[in-house]
Amino acid sequence: MRPVNSEELDKLCKGIKRSFVHLETRDAYGTETEQPHIEKWRRGEPDDSDWLDWYLEGLRGHRGAGRTCRRARIVSEPVTEYQRWTISHVDRFIEAGEDIRYIPRPRLATICLPGSGDFYVFDDALVLFLHYAGSGLNTAFEITEDPQIVQTCRDAFEAVWDLAVPFSDYRPQ
Repeated sequence: MRPVNSEELDKLCKGIKRSFVHLETRDAYGTETEQPHIEKWRRGEPDDSDWLDWYLEGLRGHRGAGRTCRRARIVSEPVTEYQRWTISHVDRFIEAGEDIRYIPRPRLATICLPGSGDFYVFDDALVLFLHYAGSGLNTAFEITEDPQIVQTCRDAFEAVWDLAVPFSDYRPQ
């Protein structure tokens, strides 16, 4: 595996040829980009999506070109404040073309997942692992094209996806 930076992650997300899948396993994240928007949400203030425009535009482009983008979110219930915040604006991602499903953590008791937690699989050829501190801050990204690791992650994602609930049907506890 080799380390990459956030700019390379952005390029990978924008540069897919067919698809990406994204597994989120944490109940909360603490990214510096999100914090001001979470604070607005806590205060009940409206928040524009300008800070998401680059990502949403990429999703629209992928959808228009027939590429697929799927995300599965593993959540504990009752959902955390962070997950309530993501749910409050998930429609923006879905409208842009990302298919998002939720799965309560107990439903995964018999599913084996990669130990690092969050990852992307790009075009069934490359895995990007996202590493986080306990606080939720991102600490590193690593990628690999090892076919066995790619297949392991792809299989894990599909197992989660098959059990997960489309957002339109999800009723958070």
